[in-house]
Amino acid sequence: MSLQAKLDAFKADFEAGKPPYNVPPSVIEVMHRATAELVASSIAEKALKAGDKAPLFTLNDPDGHPVSSADLLAKGPLVISFYRGVWCPYCNMELQALETAFPAFRELGANLIAISPQTAANSRKSVRQNTLSFPILSDTHNDVSAAFGLRFTLPDYLVELYTNLKNDLPSFNGDDSWTLPMPGRFIVGQDGVILYAEVNPDYTRRPEPEDMLAILQKATQSAVA
Repeated sequence: MSLQAKLDAFKADFEAGKPPYNVPPSVIEVMHRATAELVASSIAEKALKAGDKAPLFTLNDPDGHPVSSADLLAKGPLVISFYRGVWCPYCNMELQALETAFPAFRELGANLIAISPQTAANSRKSVRQNTLSFPILSDTHNDVSAAFGLRFTLPDYLVELYTNLKNDLPSFNGDDSWTLPMPGRFIVGQDGVILYAEVNPDYTRRPEPEDMLAILQKATQSAVA
């Protein structure tokens, strides 16, 4: 089953209020409103695209070790996935799919990292919960996601909903700004130019990891040539 098919199946059960979710329709309506407004804002159109230069960054892994994008790019192409956090089931399913694809990425000489605004403790939970072997990095205040054009501020009514649902983003992220990244997937070539960019303001939609392989293969061939 494809990643998107799994996401669609989860969404159908979640929005139908099936156990164990038991989510009332009013909550779903608020979530739909927030997504529709984010789509309508056209913020995703301002994110970095293929052909743009990717900003360089250094972020810490869950153990506090700095990971440099420049160092990773010196070794090969880099796949970057921005996600919302371990509290997001759609993100966890995406991380699991990326883990499955990770050996194929490595065979093509590419590295993979995932970036979220959450604290180191929650990043460690991401690694444990999803049995990950690639680096999870903490983007404090969503500064790197902002550099890629992904950061947005949650509207007040969504903050109220999250608070009522005990989804305390300031606690998860160690930051009281109530900002998140739109989910984004990028492939950056060794010259720092973005080869692929997929950004979607609808967090229930994610690209297939397998779609990265042809682009990585082409990048590897270009580097050899």
